Amino acid sequence: MLPSLFDFPINILVVIAPKRDRLPEKTTPWSSGKVKIRYVLPAMLAFTSLANAVELHQVIVRKGTDGLDMVPLTISNAGKEGISCNADFAHWYSEGIATIEPGESARVELWFDPKTGTFTILNDKRENLPVERLWCGLAGRAYATRVQIALDRTDAAKGKREVSCGKQQDGLACR
Repeated sequence: MLPSLFDFPINILVVIAPKRDRLPEKTTPWSSGKVKIRYVLPAMLAFTSLANAVELHQVIVRKGTDGLDMVPLTISNAGKEGISCNADFAHWYSEGIATIEPGESARVELWFDPKTGTFTILNDKRENLPVERLWCGLAGRAYATRVQIALDRTDAAKGKREVSCGKQQDGLACR
């Protein structure tokens, strides 16, 4: 069994002992009768924050396209270099959605929820992945040259969104 935090002796009294030839015995915080808050409080805070971090709850993931409107996104590469397009889902997950060679175009199926105003992409299990951000950049350095592709309700009302991207100075421009 591992010793607890309070089983270790504290040698602070050695520094403040009145006589240098006689040192006090080692004490634990509990045996002295005076427990210093600077030892107990950080330990209590550490253990209580860890307890909250493991709270689990069921997450319901929406599946399928019921109640959603399809809004296909067509991205054309008008430049002379390949481009890579990505979608950010949630704040911690992103995935490549298309790699487009010069003169080519790619079609991405987006779905729009008119009740919430959310654009989603379906994964292979047909789960709805809410899109926080769509962006494209030059292949091989997509993140450094990225440009965001804006999505709004007018795209959903039109039923489609078309974007043409090309190199502009050191980055990419999409219109």
